[in-house]
Amino acid sequence: MDILYSQHVDGFCIVSSDSDFTRLAARLREAGMYVLGMGEKKTPRPFIVACEKFKYLETLYTSAPEEKIPDRVSSKRESKNKVQDDLSKLVQAIRTIVTEVSDEDGWAFLGDVGNMLSKRYPDFDTRNYGFNKLTPLVESLGCFDIISRRTTNSHITHNFIKNRL
Repeated sequence: MDILYSQHVDGFCIVSSDSDFTRLAARLREAGMYVLGMGEKKTPRPFIVACEKFKYLETLYTSAPEEKIPDRVSSKRESKNKVQDDLSKLVQAIRTIVTEVSDEDGWAFLGDVGNMLSKRYPDFDTRNYGFNKLTPLVESLGCFDIISRRTTNSHITHNFIKNRL
């Protein structure tokens, strides 16, 4: 808190998976500070939501060799179900945002959709789903139409997304 009151910083990074830091993150945000949280996938949801952005350490740290874990059918089934649940929640979240920010023809700027996803879900990161960018992730879902529109600058294109019926 001494650092907060010194007024020499613009933000804080809290690296923890402990819910005890939830109130600290909330207090720092109340003071107008940017709070970046980092932790393991087991981090409690209230701490994640208290941060402006949250990154999973497992996603950031991919260069370590993976430990050999014995294959078990039940654990494979559980992880597959979790991935499917995560993807269905992601699709529903994107559908909702597209509906909210789309124009009269149903098209929404993909940049706006990405910003809204990040604001509503501080732990959203395309790398959690195996993609470096949002466009390939959305294309892989197969539930949305995507078009690219050129701008006046020939080197810049904007991607737009629409819910498929």
